Parts: sequence; C-alpha cells; structure tokens
Amino acid sequence: MSWSLVIVLAIGAYAFKVTGLVVLGGRTLPAVIERCLALIPAAVVTALIVKDTFTTGQDLVLDARAAGIAVAVLAAWKRAPLIVVIVLGAAVTALLRQV
Repeated sequence: MSWSLVIVLAIGAYAFKVTGLVVLGGRTLPAVIERCLALIPAAVVTALIVKDTFTTGQDLVLDARAAGIAVAVLAAWKRAPLIVVIVLGAAVTALLRQV
C-alpha cells in the first residue's frame, strides 16, 4: 500500500465526515433513524466476532473458538462479571485445543 493511497483514503474519510456535518447542520434526525443508528455499533462488533470465530482464511470452520464463544455467551447471559466471561471463554478454548 502506497502513502498516496493512504492520504487519498484519509482525505475521503474526512470529506465524508465534513459532508455529514454540512448537510445535517443543527437539524435533528427522525426518531426511527436515531434508533437504527444506535444499533449499528453492536451489529458491527457482532459481525466481526462471528467472522473471526467461524472462519480461517476463506474457509468456514467449527473448532474450539466456537465452544469458547458459546461458554462466554452463556456466562454473559447469566450476568457474570466481564472478567469472568473473558476468562471462561479463553479457558474453554484453551482446554479444547489441548485435547
């Protein structure tokens, strides 16, 4: 990747942000759009987790990572503290990789 491409992409990203500010200005968005925008970060994080859990390169896989995520989701559903969720998920993944 060349520096000229990085600079062009940075200028493009900045232009998109400035365009949004100029177009919207001080106006408020409709409530339905505000609700949809609030859900985007959770959807993006979920998509990244699923992609990294169930793929290796171009292949779909079902390995120890899936079991670790399942245990972590179960612990989070039972409202365990965040550190417990992380340690349980990592421990299950590590144990299954050792087997």
